Amino acid sequence: QVQLVESGGGLVQAGGSLRLSCAASGSMLGVNTMGWYRQTPGKQRELVAHIGSGGSTYYADSVKGRFTISRDNAKNMVYLQMNSLKPEDTAVYYCWTIHDKNYWGQGTQVTVSS
Repeated sequence: QVQLVESGGGLVQAGGSLRLSCAASGSMLGVNTMGWYRQTPGKQRELVAHIGSGGSTYYADSVKGRFTISRDNAKNMVYLQMNSLKPEDTAVYYCWTIHDKNYWGQGTQVTVSS
């Protein structure tokens, strides 16, 4: 079992920045890729970014150049630095990893006002 706890969401004006953090605990042996998804009401959860244990990254086109994912393997932490935020970035953001199955955090709300 893996537990994921997010923090760092909130309300920010368009053009502002937020940094999300995710603390992972539990059976971390063998956990490789970690990442962030987001979801708005009535829509499917969508992948925002992920990062491998070696640091390889993937970003959705909608966030490239604005968001940066990083991780601290020693602390079992993953981060999402979000800059130049837009109202369309408003969503609940979920930390994610896959081990024997998909694991999700409880989610943290990000609201970007115009």
